[in-house]
This record gives sequence, C-alpha cells and structure tokens, in this order.
Amino acid sequence: MDISNAAKALSALSQESRLRAFRLLVSSGIEGMAAGRIADALEIPHNTLSTHLSTLVNAGLVNSRRESRSIIYSIDFEGTRALFTFLMEECCQGSPEVCLPVLESLLPRCCDSTKPSGVNS
Repeated sequence: MDISNAAKALSALSQESRLRAFRLLVSSGIEGMAAGRIADALEIPHNTLSTHLSTLVNAGLVNSRRESRSIIYSIDFEGTRALFTFLMEECCQGSPEVCLPVLESLLPRCCDSTKPSGVNS
C-alpha cells in the first residue's frame, strides 16, 4: 500500500458512522451483513449508510456483493491488513517482523482464509 491509498483508507475511517460500520463488519467476519441490517444495527438511515459504505468500499476496506435483492457488505481483510501493515512497516526501527504477531492477532486467519463467492473488491 502506498501513502496515497493509506491516506484514503484513514480518511474513510475518520468519520464516526463509517468507523462504526467498519467495526460492525469486522465482527461479522467473511459472511458480512446486508445493508439493511447494518442500517438498523447502527440506527443510520439507509440512504445515508449507502454513501458511507461506498466510501469504505472505495477505500479498499470493505467488499460488497449482491445476493438476490440484497447487497451484502463484508470487511476486505486484504485491504485492512495492507493498511495495518503500511502503518507498522517501520516498526521497531525497520524490523517489521517484530510487529508480525500484532498484525496476525488483529486479523485472524479464520476470517480471511476464504471469501464467499461473488465478492467484489
């Protein structure tokens, strides 16, 4: 990840509703959640949430996929891991391997080992 993409991702997370949505999606794992369920859980109007979710998708932090008439959003573990790696790559005076356990604990393997079919980046 380069600094421009990192800034875009951090900017997307710097708004309260988007940060709340991101955290909710992290907890939902690879299955994700339908947009309506996210809106209800966060008590955000559906049209407002749609804008926030689009920002997160464009920042590479969230994926979307269509299932029947619903749009399902899920965390983009690769994009999220890339952001954390970027933030920590100069860890411990240029020894990123020291921070590797931190990165692995943030995004467990169980959550990103497979993606549901039809996931869009």
